[in-house]
Amino acid sequence: MVRARLAEIIRCGISLLILLSSPIPAAAVDQLQLLALFENKALLNVDGQRRLMHAGETSPEGLLLVSANTDQAVVEVSGRREVLRLGFAATIPGSEAKSDPTWKGLASISLWADPSGFFYVPGLINGYPVRFLVDTGATTVALSSEMAERIGIDYTKGQKGIARTASGVTPMYGLDLKSVAVGGIKLNNVSAGVIIGAYPTVPLLGMSFLGQLDMVREGNRLDLKRRN
Repeated sequence: MVRARLAEIIRCGISLLILLSSPIPAAAVDQLQLLALFENKALLNVDGQRRLMHAGETSPEGLLLVSANTDQAVVEVSGRREVLRLGFAATIPGSEAKSDPTWKGLASISLWADPSGFFYVPGLINGYPVRFLVDTGATTVALSSEMAERIGIDYTKGQKGIARTASGVTPMYGLDLKSVAVGGIKLNNVSAGVIIGAYPTVPLLGMSFLGQLDMVREGNRLDLKRRN
């Protein structure tokens, strides 16, 4: 009886050891900013937490610093490797994180296309957190009247007009937003169109904002940088 009980305790102990030794799934990394570079080390802002990491080290958020030198850092997150250089903040592809009003990004941001080829980025409209769809075909920033009401925008004071959408012609109002921000890029008095109804469900980051930035597209990466 004693031996049987001892064997059971040993088996439980082994099972517990195996359980504790199993890898814990890495948390998703949503926002990443390269702050400083050194030989074989990099200072990163990972989801608001400063991490001084050595090459080969993995952060508590699940980000691996593959290599680093005084020119660039190579990181791996969620099975994807990316090359980071100073001056860029990054929104990790596939991230569903809400915008963080306290995020202090630089005046540049790098975006990666989702599997469908679209670029999404967390941002702010008049300080209200939203998730934008980057749309270089849209003349202005565009949002639905339902979202405008949630933000507290009195769009009826704007200039009345019509918008041509995939579903036909829809009434809209043109106005200037107090501010639009993505990453650390914030612009004031940005032209926008408020389309009556529930669409677009995701606000469009159009050329009234993008046209004031330098944009560089390389494959599935899009770099946005505020002009000096």
